[in-house]
Amino acid sequence: MKIFSVTDITRAVKDVLETEFPFIWVRGQVTNLARPASGHIYFTLTDGDAGLSVVWFKGNQRTGVGDGEETINPLTGEIESGSPLELEDGMEILCAGHMNVYPPRGVYQLVAELVQEQGVGDLKLAFEAMKRKLAEKGYFDDDRKMEIPRSPKRVAVVTAPTGAAVRDFLKIAEVRGTGAEIRIYPTLVQGDLAPGQIAQALDAVGEDGWAEVAVLIRGGGSLEDLWAFNTEQVADALFRSTVPVVCGVGHEVDVSIADYVADKRVATPSHAAQELWPRREILMQSVDELDSALKRSFENFLHIRESSLGNLQKGLSWLSPAQRIERLLTSFDEEWARLDRVAAKFVEAKSYTVEILLRRLSFAFGEERIIRMEQEFSGLESRFARAADSFFKDKRSEFENVATSLRMLDPESPLERGYSLVTVEKSGAFLRSPGEVADGDSIRVRVKSGEIRARVTSE
Repeated sequence: MKIFSVTDITRAVKDVLETEFPFIWVRGQVTNLARPASGHIYFTLTDGDAGLSVVWFKGNQRTGVGDGEETINPLTGEIESGSPLELEDGMEILCAGHMNVYPPRGVYQLVAELVQEQGVGDLKLAFEAMKRKLAEKGYFDDDRKMEIPRSPKRVAVVTAPTGAAVRDFLKIAEVRGTGAEIRIYPTLVQGDLAPGQIAQALDAVGEDGWAEVAVLIRGGGSLEDLWAFNTEQVADALFRSTVPVVCGVGHEVDVSIADYVADKRVATPSHAAQELWPRREILMQSVDELDSALKRSFENFLHIRESSLGNLQKGLSWLSPAQRIERLLTSFDEEWARLDRVAAKFVEAKSYTVEILLRRLSFAFGEERIIRMEQEFSGLESRFARAADSFFKDKRSEFENVATSLRMLDPESPLERGYSLVTVEKSGAFLRSPGEVADGDSIRVRVKSGEIRARVTSE
């Protein structure tokens, strides 16, 4: 059995609780409100049946101290004006934050990052209800969303014509891409009339049939300020749009119904321009890469062609008559040398045989017979020498005749003696008779040092 220390069990509960509830919304009534000198605010949030301790640290509270002074919403990062919310016992509020455990007392509590009055909470509930309704109708389905064109040339911008959003969009668009036409479809983006005007502007974009893509943008604001983009009227217009729509409303943390229905959601109006057009330095880099690839391809093409040409030249050289004659002459020289070696071996073998026979004859017969046989042998030897010499002369003469015939067959040989070869250009055949050409035909005259092109005339 394991025994936990108080610290161990408290740390384990803290880990589980903070992991399970990293960010939550809690609605309830303020009780036991306390404001110590540190500036932090402590209270209990209750719904009548249970209570939850809440700490609202000073750093998370809005910093304005008077009407008209700018304050920062700690959750959204929006710059707003007005005084911080004044809490009172009994006030109905919504708190957003994360759960944690305070080890010294072993209690859990909500660390508030945003505290709003109940009215804002009602908008949140209305937002969730609208989100569920449209999701059931298929407004958020990915398979109905259109692809956003890259680097579009015609862009329709639906927004307030004098707002900071359109200025930011145009500023980014001016330095990106390769230039595009932008049309502003002016509309209100806040207030009761805004949903109808936004829907009409989106319909007008589709009816005009001019734009490749529509951009719906607005700067940041509170949930009430952005409420026009959470209406069913705007969602319907986005759903029926025949032109793909990019929605950039508010800041990164602001998510509207329009963001869910649009074909693409971006964080801010500036981000919308960044999504539509790439940076020009990236385009220039792409052009450089394509140029380098083209040069490499051209060099590779030339290398392949040079290699192919070299192979063709080798093939033509092998088929050349002059090369063929040279190979035959080389073959004849090799055969002649082989014949000399064979003849020498033949004579050597026969001489050895004669010597053996002489020895046997000398042993078998007398001196006179030997002398007579020697004389006969000398005669035979002379005859054999003459026959061999005659044989070799005949073969050499035959070889020289064949070599001469081969040389005469070489079409290049007459060129050495001042003759020329004439071919008809259209057929490539050699010209043997004047009747084979007509007036105006093109011919090629090949001489020793080159080729001449000419035309036949009747003069």
